[in-house]
Amino acid sequence: MSYDLSQLGWDETFASSYRPYDRSDAAPGRVLRADRGVCTVLTAAGVTRASLGGNALLEGAHDPARLPCAGDWVVLRHWPDRRTTLELVLPRRTALIRRTADKDSSGQVLAANMDTVAVVEPIHPEPDDARVERLLALAWESGADPVLVLTKSDTSRHVDAVARQLAELAPGVPVLPVSVQRGTGLQPLRDLVTPGRTLALLGRSGAGKSTLANALAGTPVMPVQATRDADGKGRHTTAYRNLITLPAGGAVLDTPGIRGVGLLDTDGGLDRAFADVTDLAVRCRFDDCSHNAEPGCAVQAALADGSLQPRRLASYNKLHREVAVESRRRSVRLATRRRRPPSPPSADRF
Repeated sequence: MSYDLSQLGWDETFASSYRPYDRSDAAPGRVLRADRGVCTVLTAAGVTRASLGGNALLEGAHDPARLPCAGDWVVLRHWPDRRTTLELVLPRRTALIRRTADKDSSGQVLAANMDTVAVVEPIHPEPDDARVERLLALAWESGADPVLVLTKSDTSRHVDAVARQLAELAPGVPVLPVSVQRGTGLQPLRDLVTPGRTLALLGRSGAGKSTLANALAGTPVMPVQATRDADGKGRHTTAYRNLITLPAGGAVLDTPGIRGVGLLDTDGGLDRAFADVTDLAVRCRFDDCSHNAEPGCAVQAALADGSLQPRRLASYNKLHREVAVESRRRSVRLATRRRRPPSPPSADRF
């Protein structure tokens, strides 16, 4: 069975990156799922399993963020003994990266090469403003276009009011109320997953990501579980990142539920997620205004007239402090890593 990779987003940019490695025993493919040391990859010839080798193994040892992830375009090598190895991860166009709790300075790549990131937040029992802000910062920093999807809209009689409230936390981001149970609000999402385009789903457990993936695929492709009525929380139904190809072309990247959202060097993403604050800040009299008590502070003026809520500014400041602290820690880790002797090169690399 052959597959047209252009339906998954293979284009001249990726083809150009692949050409230096193009030879009779090589093939390009896209990672559907990455397990420890083994990936499921879709190629023009079909689905295959590949162990890590060559540059992929070497680069992953130096930088875990370079290990293959669902959504990556990669170079495969077919060996005479019928083994297939994943030799190289091609340059990513976009990537969702969150900070990890360990000492890894590179963070964890949640998904790669998506065109749109859907931040999925359930209406029931109540949306979490702080989580939405964090996830939107992560989405903006990825380089993809974010949308905010409000799931389970059938559980509220005030959907429009909730959507308007959350739109204030998401300047410049479409807010899409959706009910899979009633089949409403899905078409705007389907329009984002046309042939050649990829939609990533990002949110906590129980938010309805897998249910959305099944609805977009038109068939049950991901397991789902009921959430608790009291708090709307669910178990980690999706335990791995998975690229789901759609019958009409395009793909959906379903990610595991995220309990904590650590930000990693996301100053640009934060500024776009808080565009209402940053747009005010550029109108302050002083370029180095701290937005506390300086004269001519446009941010303080907006707080005074009620056009900016104190909670919004407090959240912006908190996240920027968090990113600044992590940035300093990361610089120390990278400096320590550079002082270590390099690993010997692989004897069998592309």
